[in-house]
Formats: sequence, C-alpha cells, structure tokens
Amino acid sequence: MEIKTAQFLMSNSKLSDCPTRIIPEYAFIGRSNVGKSSLINMLTRHKNLAKTSGKPGKTRLINHFIINDSWYLVDLPGYGYAKVSKTERAKFHKLINSYLINRTQLFALFVLIDIRHEPQTIDLEFMEYLGISGIPFAIIFTKADKLKPGAIDQAIAAYREKMLESWESFPIHFVSSASNELGRDTLLNYIDELNQTWIKQQSIES
Repeated sequence: MEIKTAQFLMSNSKLSDCPTRIIPEYAFIGRSNVGKSSLINMLTRHKNLAKTSGKPGKTRLINHFIINDSWYLVDLPGYGYAKVSKTERAKFHKLINSYLINRTQLFALFVLIDIRHEPQTIDLEFMEYLGISGIPFAIIFTKADKLKPGAIDQAIAAYREKMLESWESFPIHFVSSASNELGRDTLLNYIDELNQTWIKQQSIES
C-alpha cells in the first residue's frame, strides 16, 4: 500500500464525538512510552503527524487520522497511564473500554509491545481482556532496532510460550522499528488486505 495522504482529523474525549463516516478504522494502543506516535509517523512518513514525547502518557484522547481518504488510523491513550491520578486513570479506562466495545467502525486493533522487555503482566492482561471481549487484534513488537536478530526471535518466543498457556494460538504479529522502517511494508500490506476484505463485505451487504 502506498500512503498518498495522511491528515490529522480530530481528537475526542467521548466516543459520541468520533467521526461518523463508515470506513474501516485501525486503532493503535499500547503501554505508555511504547513508541506508538513514532510508529504512526513512520507508517505515514509524516514526521510530526502524531506528536511524540519523552514523557509517557502524552496521548490522552482518541486521535483520528484520515489516510488516503479511505480509512482511519486511530491513536488511543496508553493503557499504562503513566504517572496520573486514580481519577484520570479511571477516566482513561472508561474511554478506552467504551471505544473498543462500542466503536462499530473498528476493523482491527494493533497492540504495541516493547520487544526489549520480557512478557509484561499488564500487556498479557490487556490482551486477555481483548480475547474475552471478542475484539480482534494483532501484535506489533516495537523498537526492534535495539536488539540483534537472535534476541528478537527469543523475545517473540517468550511471548508465544507465555500466551499459549491460555490461548489456542499465538496472535498475528509484526516486528517494527520506527528508526529504520522495519516492518512498514508488511504492516501496510496487511492493512490493505483488511481494507479489501471490508470492501467485499460492504458490497455483499449492499
């Protein structure tokens, strides 16, 4: 897939204020400081499309970007919530839960995981929640440039082993790096395939 246009559309703190246009929507979520904004900028090749920050927890709203005027890319608040109050944490949880459960346009969710770390309980529990809720998702392992190829394989194997303790199969996954565009084409081609599936579904339903 070639991204010809990528524009910020809007930010919202309520699901009811999100765009109403019925086109496929792909949301990105992960623990605070996982490299979500950097990944979005890498995929779109727009350096400052999504605002990056060295301070975890910067994304606090549902941010919609329109890509090629045909699908939405959505930047969701991190579920680690960084150093925020319990009130804010509860607010983020409610916002994310409302979006994931009720957003009809959501076609796929991408869960970002920092590949440098061993399997984290917070990531495993979040993906367990997605599985129980019937929300389709794929994993994107970020910051792969920080590890050697052998270490990358070992990190993925550790997640596979841990998840297969309770999952029937290991989710679709991608390896990425915002600094050298590792995984960009593979990920965009996957989204393109999903877009074609969505188009076929719409033609059948109409």
